[in-house]
Amino acid sequence: MSCQNGCSTDKTHNTEKPTGCGSQGSCATDSCNKLSVFDWLSDMRLPQGEKPFDIVEVRFKNARKEFFKNTGSQPFYVGDVVAVEAQSGHDIGVVSLSGELVRIQLKRKEIAYNSPEIKKIYRKARPADIDKWREAQALETETMYKARTLAITHGLDMKISDVEYQGDKSKAVFYYTADARVDFRELIKSMATQFSIRIEMKQIGARQEAARLGGIGSCGRELCCSTWLTDFRAVNTSAARYQQLSLNPLKLAGQCGKLKCCLNYELDSYLDAIKDFPQADNLKLGTKKGRAFHQKTDIFKRQMWFSYEGHMDVFIPLTVDRVKQIIEWNKQGIYPEELAEETQQKVAPKPMKHPDFEQPLGGNINRFDKKRKNNNHNRRPQQQGQRRNNPQKRNDKK
Repeated sequence: MSCQNGCSTDKTHNTEKPTGCGSQGSCATDSCNKLSVFDWLSDMRLPQGEKPFDIVEVRFKNARKEFFKNTGSQPFYVGDVVAVEAQSGHDIGVVSLSGELVRIQLKRKEIAYNSPEIKKIYRKARPADIDKWREAQALETETMYKARTLAITHGLDMKISDVEYQGDKSKAVFYYTADARVDFRELIKSMATQFSIRIEMKQIGARQEAARLGGIGSCGRELCCSTWLTDFRAVNTSAARYQQLSLNPLKLAGQCGKLKCCLNYELDSYLDAIKDFPQADNLKLGTKKGRAFHQKTDIFKRQMWFSYEGHMDVFIPLTVDRVKQIIEWNKQGIYPEELAEETQQKVAPKPMKHPDFEQPLGGNINRFDKKRKNNNHNRRPQQQGQRRNNPQKRNDKK
């Protein structure tokens, strides 16, 4: 469910509110936010006597979402800014989901109703809580740059990609990527001294880093990992081979440097379609004209291209049934004359007749093609003849 009015933020007056959103960023669809959710059960009424589900989903910075239990009697709706329990102190977040759909989400993520992971939700955030939360968010970019400088000073091979402050401004989580294990104990001491907060370091992968930062993919749309994709499955080069894609890392790699997640989207369709194909690896067909090697395959057209030895630049298309037939013949020691089936006698195409267009309204359009006579050229001999036949005018001139 996308917003139709646009969600560009207005930073001219430090309001950070969407300029085109009529509900000022607190709409029921939650579409101004990353990984937004549309509650398709919001219009359904509960049976008489049933109480609403007392667990809500709260969204924090980027794609981090957690579940919190509503122990009080105050109801919470999508878009409410709330104060929730944290490991120490409290945090500020936005309700992203409530009602019966949260029960389905808990079941899908295999989280028990009485799990200790589910903390309490205190209340709706007060204006003082929101102001402190905004101040903490304003410090995140500057803190990230200073932390990167400290990491370089300590000679650590790591990249700090994002910083998230807790709502009460007492703690900050630093997200970093690294190829190997990093000993950042001295770095934590330096950051705690400089920032005067509690520090937590959290290592993430390259795909999680791209999801947090966001961007535009080669398809022209926002990255799937930063908009709707929540689980990152392994992507192998075999997915590209099954789809007959060239193994070009510049085209197959995403902004995270790994293989694109979209290579897995249509993989099942290709695997189902290729079951009826013969094994294409090192596939050779024997004919009386010579051996032919497999070049490429069009799965959905059910065609395979082969080339003869010495003529590798000439591709001959064959159907899957024809390839299977030649393979069976080769196993029996039978070799056909050519790869393609016997061609039928070709009928020479008839010459195309030019249509005889009818003249519009009986008119003759060829009259415009006649050359126009030169009147000046025709007048001169006539004038000379008149002078010859009129000797009186010649005497007058003399």
